[in-house]
Amino acid sequence: MIDQNTLDFLKELKENNNRDWFQEHKSWYEESRKDFKSFVQKVRLELIKRDGIEKTKVYRIYRDLRFTKDKTPYKTHFAAHFTRAGKYRRGGFYLQVSSDEILVAGGFWGPNRDDLQFIREGIVAHADDLRAVLNQQEVVDRFGGLTGDELKTAPRGYDRDHPDIDLLRKKQFILQRKYPVAEALQPEFYKKAASDFEAMIPVFDVVTDYLVYDGNGVER
Repeated sequence: MIDQNTLDFLKELKENNNRDWFQEHKSWYEESRKDFKSFVQKVRLELIKRDGIEKTKVYRIYRDLRFTKDKTPYKTHFAAHFTRAGKYRRGGFYLQVSSDEILVAGGFWGPNRDDLQFIREGIVAHADDLRAVLNQQEVVDRFGGLTGDELKTAPRGYDRDHPDIDLLRKKQFILQRKYPVAEALQPEFYKKAASDFEAMIPVFDVVTDYLVYDGNGVER
């Protein structure tokens, strides 16, 4: 579970997002970060029972201010990312805790140009595989469907009337679920988050096949 003290810190930080307040409450931040890292470790231990995880990263709370007009110095959430292990386990898991909500998400956030092309080629050749896992009742009930950035029209080289244009337009392939903060206070919430991650794996596996194998099933 997440401690109420951590949620209180994030709430106060949201209302006092400046360096003076942060420095005055640095010990509170460090205590809250430690609590979040402990929660992440519990999720990781639960997740590795279900999938191969090679790396866990807890993100810094300090914002990169170089390319934004918003100069508030701190993020108002804690976040972590779990990287799946190996060539045949693509996709990643993301966990974010704020004073407003809990976000459990996963997928393919920023495929590079080649990978995005491979995914689109896979969709053209085997769209039914992806649709089948997206239509699984557990996936629908937990996540609704894919989210993420997408093109307004067809990508270059594809017909805008293609029967799978809804999938071909996507630039990101993300599954996400949001919880009220009260859920994070429940002792078994780390198991619930890990269970959500596990439910994403069939979708990840199809997209991994698109990335690893060409339309004829030959490894790239």
